[in-house]
This record gives sequence, structure tokens and C-alpha cells, in this order.
Amino acid sequence: MSDLGNTSLLIKQKTSGTILWLTGWSMPDAVFDRLRLLFPDFRHMSVDYSAADSPEEMLCLTETAVKDMLGIKGSPCRERVAHGPLLLSGWSLGGLLALRLAAKGYADGLILFGATAHFTRPKEEFGRGLADAYVRQMIKGILRDRHAVETNFRKVMFTEQEWEAGLAERLPHTGSWTTQALLAGLQLLRTENSLSQLPSIDCPVLIFHGTEDKICPYGAGLELMNQLPHAKLITLTACGHAPFWGKEAHIADEMRKWWHDQ
Repeated sequence: MSDLGNTSLLIKQKTSGTILWLTGWSMPDAVFDRLRLLFPDFRHMSVDYSAADSPEEMLCLTETAVKDMLGIKGSPCRERVAHGPLLLSGWSLGGLLALRLAAKGYADGLILFGATAHFTRPKEEFGRGLADAYVRQMIKGILRDRHAVETNFRKVMFTEQEWEAGLAERLPHTGSWTTQALLAGLQLLRTENSLSQLPSIDCPVLIFHGTEDKICPYGAGLELMNQLPHAKLITLTACGHAPFWGKEAHIADEMRKWWHDQ
């Protein structure tokens, strides 16, 4: 777990709360840097699962980090005097992890980017997810040529217009995750399912989802909005799987307005 934004913390003795950032599959935590800079009044934390050996270790790292951060031993009931409310911000795979934590009562607010409660779906639900066979194919591909799989994944992340705008070229380089972590993340995408827990998540939720997301289809965002009791969906037209990338100022404005309303 890393503590980011130390410069702003030196300036501000009191914060508006803590944001825990959980990144997507194969992506370094640095993808959130531009967005984090727009929240100097918050304490920023993240969990590094880029070297996890198994899905279980990813889940354990994330939950342990939250418990350590909040000083929890056993029960989710905790004090929040030191750093104020806790917002969980998850992108894609990180969204699955954030939903799991929120279902256990660790969140005061939840922010989801291109997220889903269940990644792999049967054929009749392809408007809300991908086939398990697609993920299994990625697993086999990583064992042969991980760079090719990561590169192809990034191609699918963006729309043609986003590629022409140069958004994909601004991403950090591939290779920041270990091969075992890539495999663990894909296995987690195959097995993690929070659908039945959505109605019990009682904190406010803000969802950003692109209408042209080919990895977590837009229907997954609609499903989250419909099943979470206190959810708001921000639809980003003609946007792919990285709804915050290159749109940080707009996203930050929406996040602040939403949190202010809470």
C-alpha cells in the first residue's frame, strides 16, 4: 500500500477524507495521478496488487490495507476521526474489489469507473459482460506472449476516435504487473460476483461508464445503477473502457458535486 499526495498533505493539516484508488487489470496505479492532483484536500491511498500470486492474495491485500488504514481489528465498525470519510474508487477489476469492500461496510462512498458486479456472463447477458471463454483465451495467451495480450487489451480499451485523439499513447507502458499477477487478476475476473450483494450496499455510489465500453459493456453500468440503492450513473457518450482518461477535469467536477450533495 502506498501513500500518495504527500506534498498536498504538508500544506493541509485537515483533509476532506480519504480516497482509496484501486486500479484495473494490468494497469499501474499511476493512471490515476492526473485525477488525484485535482483533489489536494483528500488523503490518497492505493493498494499494490501488481505482484499478487493468486486471486485470494489480491482480495487479502485489498481488505488488509483498508483494515490497517482504518485501524480495524475484526469488525467493520470503526472510528473515522483521523482522516474523515472513506471513498473507494475502483476501475474495472478495481471496481470489483471496491464493491466487495463496500458490501462489507468499509465505505462511506463508492466511485466506479467502467465497472461491473460480475465480469463473465452467459450468452444472453453479453450486453453486461464478456464470455468466460474470452478470459480463458487471454490466460492461455499470457502464457505464450504476455506482451501481445496486454497490447491487444489496450487496443480494445479505446474507441477509434479516442485512439485518433492520442489517448492510448498516453498510457503508462505495459509490463508493470508480474505474469502471475496478470493471471491472478484474470482468474478473479472469472470468479468474483457481487450481484447478490448490491442491494445491501447502502453508501452513495457514483458510476462513470462509457457507452462504447467493449470490456465492461454499458449494460453493466445500468445494472449497477438499477440494483444499488443509492447510485447515480454518469453516462459518457462515445467513450470506451477508460472513462476518466483524458477527461480528468470533467470527472473531478462531477465527483465533487456528487460528494457535496451527500
